Amino acid sequence: MTINPEIKQVIVNDTVIYNGLSINCSNKKIASGEVSVDSIIFTSRKQYGLPSDAVVYCNFNQLYKMDPKLLETWVCILKMVPNSILWLLSFPAAGEPNVLKYVQSLGLPPSRVIFSKIACKEEHVRRGQLADICLDTPLCNGHTTAMDILWAGTPIITLPGETLASRVAASLLNTLKCPELIAKDMESYVNIAVKLGTNIDYRRYIRAKVSQARLCSTLFDCKYYASGLESLYSKMWELYKSGKGPDHIKAFQ
Repeated sequence: MTINPEIKQVIVNDTVIYNGLSINCSNKKIASGEVSVDSIIFTSRKQYGLPSDAVVYCNFNQLYKMDPKLLETWVCILKMVPNSILWLLSFPAAGEPNVLKYVQSLGLPPSRVIFSKIACKEEHVRRGQLADICLDTPLCNGHTTAMDILWAGTPIITLPGETLASRVAASLLNTLKCPELIAKDMESYVNIAVKLGTNIDYRRYIRAKVSQARLCSTLFDCKYYASGLESLYSKMWELYKSGKGPDHIKAFQ
């Protein structure tokens, strides 16, 4: 089924089906996730110009998190995985032509890199399901975007560095108990990406593992997070009342 991007909604057998691309024009509260919707919201690869049979690698970070060496690595992965493409955000738009020019200089047809515009929150998370694998940016990881892609059930491959900003995605994956997606070095990063791209059974297994883990781990457990924060505040207050100085404390022992 295909929904014309210009059409905000259609009705099939008395059921309203919203178009994920244009829902922001139809109902901004549904689009932002402020209001739950009982109807169907339809988002497809075709709407985003993504081949239905391709292995889709994605990264939805701002383009400033990339660097030439990383882009070379991604091009290397694409060359090793037949019928694969890279899906990026045109964010900022000025970066798009530069990226396309650079990948072409590396011997990759620009047609294998597809750009999309930024989307409202609800659609941004939903369309993450259309990708097969997310390639993280090692220097500055995806933070919110990594959470978004994992909530969509899409595995993310990361290479942790020495700084907090470069270790966020690894922390998320450890919480999900998916350490096999954490690379030890750049060679390992490439190997994991290529294995997921070329081994369909392994890719299905990892996607199923991530999808299940997001529902039962503490990563998306807001009550667990809130109680931990409350526990930290209580311990901080007790330290203050007792006249002690700042110290290392844990929410849960």
